[in-house]
Amino acid sequence: EYGVCENLRKLEITGVSCRDVYAKLLHRYRHILGLWQPDIGPYGGLLNVVVDGLFIIGWMYLPPHDPHVDDPMRFKPLFRIHLMERKCATVECMYGHKGPHNGHIQIVKKDEFSTKCNQTDHHRMSGGRQEEFRTWLREEWGRTLEDIFHEHMQELILMKFIYTSQYDNCLTYRRIYLPPSSPDDLIKPGLFKGTYGSHGLEIVMLSFHGKKAKGTKITGDPNIPAGQQTVEIDLVHPLQLPDIENLRDFSELSRVVLEVQEQVRREEQEQEHRQEEEDRSQQAASQPAAKPLGGEGAEGEETAAGAEGTTQDKAPASQPFVLPMGVISRNEDYPRTCRICFYGTGLIAGHGFTSPERTPGVFVLFDDDRFGFIWLELKSFSLYSRIKVSFQNAEAPSREAFDEMLKNIQSLAT
Repeated sequence: EYGVCENLRKLEITGVSCRDVYAKLLHRYRHILGLWQPDIGPYGGLLNVVVDGLFIIGWMYLPPHDPHVDDPMRFKPLFRIHLMERKCATVECMYGHKGPHNGHIQIVKKDEFSTKCNQTDHHRMSGGRQEEFRTWLREEWGRTLEDIFHEHMQELILMKFIYTSQYDNCLTYRRIYLPPSSPDDLIKPGLFKGTYGSHGLEIVMLSFHGKKAKGTKITGDPNIPAGQQTVEIDLVHPLQLPDIENLRDFSELSRVVLEVQEQVRREEQEQEHRQEEEDRSQQAASQPAAKPLGGEGAEGEETAAGAEGTTQDKAPASQPFVLPMGVISRNEDYPRTCRICFYGTGLIAGHGFTSPERTPGVFVLFDDDRFGFIWLELKSFSLYSRIKVSFQNAEAPSREAFDEMLKNIQSLAT
């Protein structure tokens, strides 16, 4: 049931029975297995709790060092649970550099739990906060502060260290699920690493919702916090990019995108007008059966079929791609061909998630594992690469459960 393959008979020499392992460890802590997002303000995170032999371990997954988006994920243990003696399971905090020490886990409810370190002095270093910061910087960014010449980036890094280190591994976690997939999806949904300018690499969940695809932040930053929808892709409106020479001209790409934005705006207005007309006709009708043919249901089906035909039947095998002049990219090693592009919107905001607004952009699908997004207003480009980790106990029990989870993490972020 839990994938434990050890010879459990050896345990009985130490006085721990198979029944103890099952009842006091595996069954007792079954609710914390799976994927979780820690409540660390705007920064979030990704935790996977798994059974590993006769231990239950919480692994925190971290993106590779900026800007190497194709590198594998990094991970470190935050806590572990095991049977040291027959009485009960032992929880140990793994945070810091002095080895395992006493911790505590409280299961608040089925989809929420919290961890607490009972010996936070184990997290301290002899060199004080400066040594702790230098060590954290090497682990988090793979460099020293002197290597980072951008003053704004230095401020963001220092702010993140001060904010996150205050938690001392005393955290609350909320369950998240991997997105369910469908044969009609453009690519397989899942988790991706993406470049976010001075904020470094962040984790984004790509999911499909009929005529739209959504990118939700699992890790975030002070501008757009974890839980917010960073990009939205309009699968009904593919973009025909200019030829490769004209694509280098930012104004030409901008013209193409803004034309589609205007088209989307007109269609939304027409849809609202039709909805108002339909509402009036329903109010006037004596019976629901008087609803005219060609209403919302029929029209929605026709549009969905049209969208499917557009995204799949008419998509070319590949086309040349290059970023327009003036568009900033953290990673210049992006693919030079793409499959298809769509109109989309990206969420931007001031520090502290002030004045958020959705701005036009271009979703660029490179292959099954990589996509990009051109932020028109910011003149910047984000490159995303699939996280190729087989997370355990992470599947959503239903589409409804996944949608509810997305709503919950977004409302918490707001």
